[in-house]
Amino acid sequence: MSAELPTSTTTPEETVEVFEQIAKGMTWDKALYSVLLFLVCLAVMKTVMSIIDRTMTRLKVEPTVHKFTRSCLKVLMWVITGLIVAGYLDVPVNSLVTVLGVIGVALSLSLQGSLSNLAGGITVMASRPFAVGDYVEAGGVSGTVNEIGLVYTKLKTIDNKIIFIPNGEISGEKIINYNKQEQRRVDLTFTVSYDADPEQVKEIMRQVIGAHPKALFTPEPFVRTTALGESSVSYTLRAWCATEDYWDLYYDLLEQVRAAFDREGVELTYNHLNVHIMKE
Repeated sequence: MSAELPTSTTTPEETVEVFEQIAKGMTWDKALYSVLLFLVCLAVMKTVMSIIDRTMTRLKVEPTVHKFTRSCLKVLMWVITGLIVAGYLDVPVNSLVTVLGVIGVALSLSLQGSLSNLAGGITVMASRPFAVGDYVEAGGVSGTVNEIGLVYTKLKTIDNKIIFIPNGEISGEKIINYNKQEQRRVDLTFTVSYDADPEQVKEIMRQVIGAHPKALFTPEPFVRTTALGESSVSYTLRAWCATEDYWDLYYDLLEQVRAAFDREGVELTYNHLNVHIMKE
């Protein structure tokens, strides 16, 4: 279904006639009062904008949202000021409102996708699920937030690509922020042979964690047996660290636990198939 745009019923001849009537009825007093009314509206506009600026600064609103909100309010107040002065000068306000309505509907239909992304950008900036510099997963893409715009958000991937994601997609999907908290937990699982002593295995893992300078001990590290498989025992290691140290600790523990197992003769199992050939 196609939307029908409202049309103005005011013809050019009627418009000229209206302005002729305004010019005939204009006096010096009315002109002076119109100017004073306009100046009063400007003073009110300036006061309102000052209050808005102070409030948004106090609330620490995102600068882009602050600028966009300020621009929208300024346009709205200019429109209201124009309608007030036009009403005082006996200009038919209904015709002006109709024209503005036609323009507004036409713009909303032609910019529907952009307006959706714009609304998504305002939502993202108002809710602040992430900030510039955070590593996030949003819109099906993982990367470091490079810039938050009103229409697009720029993510920088690990392989140094810049991806522009429409804010409409981000605001409507799940967002994972890996930098929101100060600490993160490293989870690793090792599968060890049934021949290994469980207490020895767990002690080796605890020693590796204790020797690492970036591992935290509050909360306390976790090392336990978590599964008994068909051909192996699973041991899970959980250690906390500062968020910026996550990947260093992750890879270090992975390498150091493996090296410690090799030194102590602990066998890490893997899937294999034994074939027994029997002769008749």
